[in-house]
Formats: sequence, C-alpha cells, structure tokens
Amino acid sequence: MQDKTNKTDKTHSSLNRRKFLAASASAAAIGFGAPAFVRGRNLNEKLNIAIIGSGGRGGSNLRSVSSENITVLCDVNEQNLFRAGQSHPKAEKFKDFRKVYDHPDKFDAVVVSTCEHTHAFATLPALQFKKHVYCEKPLTHSVWEARVIREAARKANVATQMGTQIHAGDNYRRVVELVQSGAIGPVQEAHVWVSRAWGWHPSETEAKAAKDIVYSPKRPSHSDPVPKGVDWDLWLGPAPERPFNNIYFPGPKWYRWWDFGNGTMSDLGSHWIDLPFWALKLDHPLTIEAKGPPIQKEIAPASMQAVYEYGQRGDLPPVTVGWYQGTNKPKLWLEKKIPQWGNGVLFVGEKGMLLSDYRKHVLLPENEFADFTPPAPSIPKSLGHHAEWIHASKTGEPTTCNFEYAGLLTEANHLGNVAYRTGKKLHWDTQAMRATNAPESDQYIRREYRKGWKLI
Repeated sequence: MQDKTNKTDKTHSSLNRRKFLAASASAAAIGFGAPAFVRGRNLNEKLNIAIIGSGGRGGSNLRSVSSENITVLCDVNEQNLFRAGQSHPKAEKFKDFRKVYDHPDKFDAVVVSTCEHTHAFATLPALQFKKHVYCEKPLTHSVWEARVIREAARKANVATQMGTQIHAGDNYRRVVELVQSGAIGPVQEAHVWVSRAWGWHPSETEAKAAKDIVYSPKRPSHSDPVPKGVDWDLWLGPAPERPFNNIYFPGPKWYRWWDFGNGTMSDLGSHWIDLPFWALKLDHPLTIEAKGPPIQKEIAPASMQAVYEYGQRGDLPPVTVGWYQGTNKPKLWLEKKIPQWGNGVLFVGEKGMLLSDYRKHVLLPENEFADFTPPAPSIPKSLGHHAEWIHASKTGEPTTCNFEYAGLLTEANHLGNVAYRTGKKLHWDTQAMRATNAPESDQYIRREYRKGWKLI
C-alpha cells in the first residue's frame, strides 16, 4: 500500500520544479519529443512507452501498443499491475503515476488510461516533459482542464491522440467526404442519439427498460471493504475524499458520478459527436441548452438532451447540433420520418439527409439518391488509431484526434453537462471560458481539487 507520508504529498501532485527543469534540459539534449528527422529515429526503432492505467480499457490500449517497448507500468490496482507484468516482465512498476514522472528518462511516450477524473493529472506532466501522449476519452474531466491540456499540447509540439477509436474507421471518413462535398447541400442541423441509459433514472420502470441498476441520487455514506491490492486514496486522486463503496468501483461504475466522470454525455459523446464535429468543422459553440430529469448533485442522468448553436465557420452556415441519450430521441426519429436506428448521427441539409452510425450510412430519401455517385475517397485510410499515434511519434506526421482537435471536442461535450447542471441556456464566451449569463456555471467549468492536488 502507499506510504501514508505521501498520501497527499504536494511534491508529487505537482512536479518538483528542480527535477522538472533538470529533466527537461536532459530531454531537450537527447532530442525527446522531436520528429524522427531531427532525432534520427528509425521507423523500425521502437518507442519506450509508459503505461498509466493497465486494467480494463488500459489493458486493451496496452495490447494495442505492445509492438513497442513497454518500459513502465503503473496502476493503483496491484492485480492490474501483476497481469500486465506477466507480458512485460522487464517494465518497471509503479502505483502512483506522479512517481513515474520522477524518471522521465525511462520513456519516450505515455499511454493514459486512468479514470476520467485523473486524465489531466496524468497527461499534463508528459506534455511538460515533451513526451508523446495517447489519452483515453474524454480527454479531461472539465472544460478548464481540456483548455489546459490543449494549450500544453500546442506548446509541447509532440504526437498526441485521444482514444476515439472509431475515428479511424472507413465509414466516418466516407461520411465526412459526403458532407463536405455538398452531397446533401449546406447542413444547418445535425442530431446525435445513443441508446445507452446508464446513470440516475427517475423511476424503477425506466431503469428496468434500460437494463440498468437503480441508483440512489445520494452519495453512499457507508464503507465497503476495499478490494485487496487497491489503493483507494490514490484512486480518488484530486476528487473529494469519501469511503470506498462498491457502487464506484470497478469501472465503468464510476463514470456515472460527477466527481469521477460526466456520464454518457462526455463518454459516448467523444465517439458520436466526433462525426459532426469533424464533418462540419465545429469549434466553439455560441450557446448550449440542455434538459432532462431533475438535476442531482452527485450523479449524472441516464436520459437527457442538449442543443448547441454554432456560428458561421468560413463558408459553412450556422448550425445547431442536438444530442440525445437514453429515452430521448430527435423529433424526426419520434415521428418515424427516418430509419429507427438505436444509435445514429443525422445530418439535415438543403438537398437531403445523411444518416450514419459507426459502420454504415445512408442518404435520405433513398429513392432520390438512387443514382447518386459518391465522391472519390479523399481522406486516406487510417493506419489504425493506435498505429497512427505510434507512427506520428516517430515521424512528426499529424494524428487525426490530436489534442488540439480533441480538446475542442471535449470542451463542447462537457458544456452540455454544464448547461444541464446549471439549468440555463448558456451564452458561451470561449475566450473568457465562461457563460456570460450564468456565473453559477463557473463551478462546473473548473472545480476545486482535494487538498494536496494541483494541476497548474
């Protein structure tokens, strides 16, 4: 277990300045973070990768990058460390990711697969040391953290990628080409819906329909036994302290609770809103409005919806983007004017509509597009989502879900929840990073951290 003297040690929660400067100078001298043509990295030369979070989603990410040298493994759960270590016995093991950054010479790149509330804390030091970073979605826990990470990535100029794996699929590429080539004309509205309904349900009937657990909206006060080998204090990280309870752990239980995640909006929004964000070249929304069941202080809703208004972007007209989760669906879906897909993205243009999910898409009305010839593919086939990042780390070439793009997407997704929790239509000032008409939303844009934890 963790040494109690380091429980909330400020020395490790924000990097020791002397070590940071020394390590940064060392990294610069060696050439870490520079493209291959600068540091002489051969494409056949393997990256040294630190894995932060090696269980669950982290285990999957680990397998996806195991063609490289795995030099560091880190997880607050000793069982996860043990399992990962079976395949990578030479990797050095840590429980506290802050201590990983005491040894920056051990790795060139970092894969972050911790829970959402510690993403920014595990990612920012890597960028400060100019290490390449792959981070699971959503990129951060809050709007402010997303801005911090996006700006740090821009300054670091390293290869970054957020874990929106479906972005690498061929179907999304073909949809983007259709929209941007004008197949359905200028798009002035888009709708995104997912059937997942995890979170707080207003009634037991709704929970049963969603095949989900009936969650109390209150924070549990009692303590369950902490699983053997799990450092609960480290798992909590910057989140408010509380007793261990099985309702939070293991994942994905935690992501329903505001202190650790942001529910379905930010989680699946990273995958599904990614498509209109890409195709319509979205950036900062002008307004955000959301509605759903009564707001709960502790837990995210199972069903809700949000509407974003975006201004003109170059030659592209203003557009509204609707998000619907759980039992909520777009009006066109409810009126059965489109195919009843359980999950989908609908683009509504002046000349028709385009409906897509992860794997397929269709132009509507189908009879009017029977003789339509799609444009020749113009977006290159992906090497694979993880492979893109590894290739970029060695060559300096761009990735498709880099932190500049992913940071904007994450900010927008979080703002849907901010609007829901505030209960107002927000007028968003992106430069000031605040809703001009709702100062009470500030607490959801940037939160206070537990004593001993500081991001910047």
